[in-house]
Amino acid sequence: MKRQLKWALALLVLALLAAGVFRALSARQARQQAVATAAAAKDMARVELAGTDVVKAQMLNLAQEVAISGTLKAVNSAVIKARVAGELQGLSVREGDFVTAGQVIARIEAGEYQSRVRQAREQAESARAQVDVAQRQYDNNKALVGQGFISRTALDTSQANLNAARSTYKAALAATEVAAKSVQDTVLKSPIAGQVAQRLAQPGERVGIDARIVEVVDLSRLEMEASLGAQESMDVRIGQRAALQIEGSRQTVGAQVVRINPSAQAGSRSVLVYLRIDNSAGATALPLRQGLFAQGTLGTAQALLLALPVSSVRIDKPVPYVQAIRDGKVVHQPVELGARGTVEGEAMVAVQGVAEGTLVLRGNIGALREGTQVRYTQITAPGAGPAAPAAANAAPAS
Repeated sequence: MKRQLKWALALLVLALLAAGVFRALSARQARQQAVATAAAAKDMARVELAGTDVVKAQMLNLAQEVAISGTLKAVNSAVIKARVAGELQGLSVREGDFVTAGQVIARIEAGEYQSRVRQAREQAESARAQVDVAQRQYDNNKALVGQGFISRTALDTSQANLNAARSTYKAALAATEVAAKSVQDTVLKSPIAGQVAQRLAQPGERVGIDARIVEVVDLSRLEMEASLGAQESMDVRIGQRAALQIEGSRQTVGAQVVRINPSAQAGSRSVLVYLRIDNSAGATALPLRQGLFAQGTLGTAQALLLALPVSSVRIDKPVPYVQAIRDGKVVHQPVELGARGTVEGEAMVAVQGVAEGTLVLRGNIGALREGTQVRYTQITAPGAGPAAPAAANAAPAS
């Protein structure tokens, strides 16, 4: 009986020991699994970055620009108008036809004006005959006065008649010239070389004085009239260059500021700026036309500023900020924005609030929660070679 009790106690002790060992092993395995799960979750929370996903804040020669837009206009254009009234004849040019300077565009029926020229000439001949009569009378009276046959008053009267006859003759000559000028005005010529933009009358119509017949434009020299705000216009100078995008085309056209209006527009207080576009043969592949809409940017100045791409600045908070990298984690760093410009075709903005060399996430990454861990193998920032991993720990300025 005592032996059975001893064996029972021994078995009980062994069972208790086995149970304790099993519980210890299970607890250890659970801890190891928890540590592994936490490590995996931590690794999953990290964001993998490529070299093109970050940019370094650095000093750049920033070209400051102003947005402009306007309509293209020909520098030289002319509307050919009728200088005399009459029936329009010989108008053959139409829209798009090329004309040269001095080319006859049309004529006004000149029969009436030629008759007026003949009438004026006849009146001039009559006035000249009256001058001859008055001259002979004056000569005779002068001789008679010398002989004492007539008084001095009679000679003065003949002198006045001679002067009046001469004046009448000069007036008749002037009337002849006016009539001849009217005949010349019946011929309509183009004052400039260019293309016909509008034909505003038809052959056979009777047109009045100053009636619009044809509009001619010279497309070899075009300019754009841009309206700028008062503050923007302060930085504009003659000679500054602009890049324009013409309506309906993706090609960029260059332009240059040639004139600035000295007066602001009433009401809007805007200032008109005129930019010349070279549209001569071979200057541009675009078929530029008067009236096309253009928009682009005008470079006003250049300055060495600490800058970042505009896309890297986020505005989904009350204060603009950038997603900087500090100690391998994302930090939302508030910034103050300054002048904008372009560098190698990329829109850049001057910033304050970050230190030079700070690595910042580009806009294509999207918004990341502050404190998100990032990892990478190497980072290539604009203007710099591959950076060591320690570069990611550059802390933004407070």
